[in-house]
Amino acid sequence: MPASLRKLQQMAIYLGLVSGGSCAVMYYLMQICFFDLENFARTQYHQLAIEQLKNDPVALEALGAPPLKVHNIRLMDKSNRVDMARAQLKIPVSGTKSAGYLHTNSVRDLSLNCWHLQEVTLQLRDGQNIPVYHSCVESTNTQEG
Repeated sequence: MPASLRKLQQMAIYLGLVSGGSCAVMYYLMQICFFDLENFARTQYHQLAIEQLKNDPVALEALGAPPLKVHNIRLMDKSNRVDMARAQLKIPVSGTKSAGYLHTNSVRDLSLNCWHLQEVTLQLRDGQNIPVYHSCVESTNTQEG
């Protein structure tokens, strides 16, 4: 039984509204995620880790940097965890020779309300791990407050 022209028009209007609404929702969600990524890159624990990488000539040489490119982290990656006392990140980085992830662990000094790096390691695509920074201060000391 062929569909009537009126039913087809109603279906086209309905699908147009649904797809238009879906596009608007996706655009809104993408803007929120982009805003979060920009704010994330401004956090103290993110900036401290990038600063350590920029000051490590061995890691920069392995990447082929400068130029060093720091990519946006994946918010849905379970390696990225932040709470009130700890921050664990997996930051994508690349240079002209190679790319990889900067794995960082930071703890928050609750009394001073600032972050301290505990460990920063560069993991290259080929599996090579390059230690960039390791704190000699125990992490339990910085959490007490």
